[in-house]
Amino acid sequence: MADKHYRSVIKAISWRTVGTIDTMIVSYFITGDLVMAVSIGSIEVITKMFLYYLHERAWDKTNFGRVKVVENDYQI
Repeated sequence: MADKHYRSVIKAISWRTVGTIDTMIVSYFITGDLVMAVSIGSIEVITKMFLYYLHERAWDKTNFGRVKVVENDYQI
């Protein structure tokens, strides 16, 4: 079973929300500047969402780690 493209987009958005909050918190602790932390988070949210989408679609094209479900060829 393959995922639809919109599933990958929604997963990318939800994961990036969590990741961006983390980036902003870490950036704030490092810089001590809230404006700089939000700026860093704003830039990385776009780039990483795009990269995640490409990564997800690439994994969808490979069968590595997938198990083929074999249905019974008879009925009882």
